[in-house]
Amino acid sequence: MPFSADTQAIHSGRGIDPATGALTAPIHLSTTFERDADGSYPKGYIYGRSGNPNRDALETALTDLEQGAETVTFASGSAATFSLLQALSPSDHVIAPQSVYFGVQQMLSQIFAPWGLSYTLVDTTDLAAVEEALRPNTRLVLIETPSNPQLAVTDIRAIAALAHQADAYLACDNTIASPVLQTPLTQGADFVIHATTKYLAGHGDVIGGAVVAREITPLFEQLRLVQTVGGVVPSPFDCWLTLRGLQTLPLRVRAQAQAAQTIATWLVQHPAVEQVLYPGLPGHPGHAVAQQQMSGYGGLLSVLVKGDQETAMGVAAKTRLIARATSFGSPHSTVEHRASIEVGTQTAPNLLRLSIGLEQVDNLIADLDQALKG
Repeated sequence: MPFSADTQAIHSGRGIDPATGALTAPIHLSTTFERDADGSYPKGYIYGRSGNPNRDALETALTDLEQGAETVTFASGSAATFSLLQALSPSDHVIAPQSVYFGVQQMLSQIFAPWGLSYTLVDTTDLAAVEEALRPNTRLVLIETPSNPQLAVTDIRAIAALAHQADAYLACDNTIASPVLQTPLTQGADFVIHATTKYLAGHGDVIGGAVVAREITPLFEQLRLVQTVGGVVPSPFDCWLTLRGLQTLPLRVRAQAQAAQTIATWLVQHPAVEQVLYPGLPGHPGHAVAQQQMSGYGGLLSVLVKGDQETAMGVAAKTRLIARATSFGSPHSTVEHRASIEVGTQTAPNLLRLSIGLEQVDNLIADLDQALKG
């Protein structure tokens, strides 16, 4: 019988330890595994770079949660995206969002373009712009929905149809939504990318990444080769920590999304706020699409304060409960002035990104109110 995401988050990739009967799996730190006298590897493991029980367990769990065929995990979210791009050929063409994570922009412009990979940045919420950007050698369309930090929403089904008509793959960064709120593979995407550092691990104590495939394709097989030969694998302890975090993923994500919705609705009415970017708001340009493809709108939002960069940074400096820190998805709420991080991007100088944690929502609102009032 099929299980819900709540049940899969607890049971997928796990089993009773046959040696001890433990419900929680041990951490397998060994880098080497014994061969039989005939030279075979009866337990299925050869060397830590090519396989590990903790990594296999995490990959199984992520595959189940995203309703895919197989998963490849990496040492970071950036490594996951980097490896997928590296699995392409130098003559290929990639389409990516104008507002894509600035680290991916650096990969494309500073590493892969000199290598020979061509790319086009477009507004992926504009279907006509995506269609116009397609070329005969387009091999991959990359989207991020909702996007970071603009919270733009891209229509997964529509972009998948365009990509497939051009014989290209569609990869969707699902980090902000998580498989609890959105499953892109069931909506036509070929790959889902995660920075497992964020909501999946969920506690701000481990870095990791993953790519989940809808089916086993030549590009996925090349990606697995890049992972193994390139050695960009997560450690056994990192996998163990991420798998532990997955057990509470549905509870955390739903609570954070509910709190973010409440805070976004409150911020819209605040006199010191110019605009709130959150797909759960009826006035958000991507709200209708988000309603169709998401079951909740996530715990991340951005707010444009009235004023300039100095004003925005002044607001962030005054928060007492909400920490000034990079990253998102942990139980601790954070605020960050993104333009000072994403130098040279289109991020507005008066934008603050808020990651809503698991604190009591009234406490968070009170903290934001006193900071905005100055």
